[in-house]
Formats: sequence, structure tokens, C-alpha cells
Amino acid sequence: MVLFEVWQSPDLTVREISERARITERATHRILATLVANGYLQRNRIGRRNHYVVSPDAKFRHPAIAHLPINDLLKILARPHQS
Repeated sequence: MVLFEVWQSPDLTVREISERARITERATHRILATLVANGYLQRNRIGRRNHYVVSPDAKFRHPAIAHLPINDLLKILARPHQS
């Protein structure tokens, strides 16, 4: 959920991300650090804020879907629900 929120709004603060993902700020910090360390996100400092960019070519870690880019899943999640 954190990755999706950052993908939709890369300039959100950690507090805003945590509120949207409905988790604590501490957990959000941990998740963001892990996503950056594993190459899913790039963090750029702009003034006093962070700007995050999802790495478009990042792949899933699970061997069964490791050939698929994360970006494809994010695009599917962003589609409006159709009935």
C-alpha cells in the first residue's frame, strides 16, 4: 500500500502516506527505507522534503512473477473499479 500511495502522489509526507495506508509513521519510515534499499523507490531530497519516484523497471522478488515489472501492478490497481 505504501508503494502504491507513493506512486500516486510522490510528494506526500511520511505522515500523509501513513494516514492513507492506515499504518503508523514508524512503520511507514521502515517500509520506505526497505523499498529504497531494495531498489523499488528512489528518494530525492528537495528542500526539507523528500520526493519519491517508483523505479519503473523494478521487478517482483517472488520467482514465479520475477519477470513482471511492479509498474504493471500499480497501473492495474489505479484503474477505477468496473461493475
